[in-house]
Amino acid sequence: MGPGSRSPETETTARFRENLDHSAPIPLAVAVAVAAAAADDGEPPRLPPPASPSPRSSRHHHHRLAPTPLRRIPPLLASQSPVPDPNSPDASPDPAGGGGGGAKLVPLFVSLAVGLAVRFLAPRPAEVSPQAWQLLSIFLSTIAGLVLGPLPVGAWAFLGLTAAVATHTLPFTAAFSAFTNEVIWLIVISFFFARGFVKTGLGDRIATYFVKWLGSSTLGLSYGLTISEAFIAPAMPSTTARAGGVFLPIIKSLSLSSGSKPNHPSSRKLGSYLVMSQFQAAGNSSALFLTAAAQNLLCLKLAQELGVIIANPWVAWFKAASLPAIASLLATPYLLYKIFPPETKDTPDAPALAAEKLKRMGPVTKNEWVMIGTMLLAVSLWVFGDAIGVSSVVAAMLGLSILLLLGVLDWDDCLNEKSAWDTLAWFAVLVGMAGQLTNLGIVSWMSSCVAKLLESFSLSWPAAFCILEASYFLIHYLFASQTGHVGALYSAFLAMHVAAGVPRVLSALALAFNTNLFGALTHYSSGQAAVYFGAGYLELPDVFRMGFVTALINILIWGVVGTFWWKLLGLY
Repeated sequence: MGPGSRSPETETTARFRENLDHSAPIPLAVAVAVAAAAADDGEPPRLPPPASPSPRSSRHHHHRLAPTPLRRIPPLLASQSPVPDPNSPDASPDPAGGGGGGAKLVPLFVSLAVGLAVRFLAPRPAEVSPQAWQLLSIFLSTIAGLVLGPLPVGAWAFLGLTAAVATHTLPFTAAFSAFTNEVIWLIVISFFFARGFVKTGLGDRIATYFVKWLGSSTLGLSYGLTISEAFIAPAMPSTTARAGGVFLPIIKSLSLSSGSKPNHPSSRKLGSYLVMSQFQAAGNSSALFLTAAAQNLLCLKLAQELGVIIANPWVAWFKAASLPAIASLLATPYLLYKIFPPETKDTPDAPALAAEKLKRMGPVTKNEWVMIGTMLLAVSLWVFGDAIGVSSVVAAMLGLSILLLLGVLDWDDCLNEKSAWDTLAWFAVLVGMAGQLTNLGIVSWMSSCVAKLLESFSLSWPAAFCILEASYFLIHYLFASQTGHVGALYSAFLAMHVAAGVPRVLSALALAFNTNLFGALTHYSSGQAAVYFGAGYLELPDVFRMGFVTALINILIWGVVGTFWWKLLGLY
């Protein structure tokens, strides 16, 4: 072999090394994650076409591709609008009337028609007051708009709130009361924590360590990425940020290094499997910890408003979710390896090249150590806070204050986290309306109607539990957001569970767990769904097919393991 030639293994190694540098994959991942953040915040995702990797020659361009440590990459900007921003001056107008042209006319008319039909055409039950019925019509119109998207979700929620105040359905103070809700502010602060993980590069470092330890085979790579997500999840409370800011860049690097390209027949070599496995495992990671996803906190807040109080919620959540979630996390990569197999089975170069990447990243930086210490403090206070009188939101506020004081985050980082402020607005609207509907008796009326229907079939509470849980899960095919689904249906379904005689705490937790598990049903069912589908490694039929199959697997595991585990814990 001549001095100028290279062995195939050396070529693969060189290609892996080039693609493992984040100078190439990060821009695509960040762009897709920006688009997906809007979807997870309730806006039906309008996905940008995934960009194919541009061909490049390391011989001609090596001087322009110097490795760039992740910690120097600008932080992930979670925006309400996809990229390119349709509200920007350079964006072309949307022919449907969206973007900078105001509301989309067809979704606007349909959303308004839903509320007007309930208000003026549907007969009002005698048990329901006119004020409650009018608020229900406004709420349903708001929910219809969140699904159909005539305006960005925050703007549409504000219109719903305006309608409630302008029609004197709610007084101003009642309409805006939820803006002081502790749980909503905990969700907002969680977005800032997620930004800290991406900005410092700590999330990427942790995931790369697991690739180094477990990445000698494709199945090992999948387990390494899955375990690292479960490890990061309690301290990085945004599944979308974990997907777009940490795991998709690593998966793209590993895939490109093996010749597996997006939007190309070679995608099935490695990339399709890794993306599908991580996508399907993300729901179980989010279900494992209370602080792993924003919708978890919202679920418990809505449950509290219905009188379902869970003592020491962080620990109670983890205990209930631990065994079924861990069982699903361990089963998912292997089962997908069998039913959605990759063409490349072994990746012998991955551990050594991950070690090389860690070497290039250098020692753990001061900001990463601060991030580690802050999150350990926050998680400790979330676990033991009830015993020492520190609430979850105060623990989060202390953690954010430390990050600001020590310069890990600056205030501009917080101001630029548009999805956090947007979430504050529309979560508060939904929580406020849901709370007022409960106070005015709408939820109790609906639950009593369902309870009577179930009683007419002489169903026991376990049978009613299964029917209601399955209905709550499958309805998500109509939603483009997990949190939007929670805001629309969680309170009503929890009230139906209670009315049917299902134990209260079991009802609240099971619905909340389902809220995470249905995030992988479709390419639009969650923010992380848009991130992973937008990478270009998955075909749409595969997403729907594997989403349904994996949903059945999760239902089986959670149903069997959870039944025995929850009985042991005394939840029923």
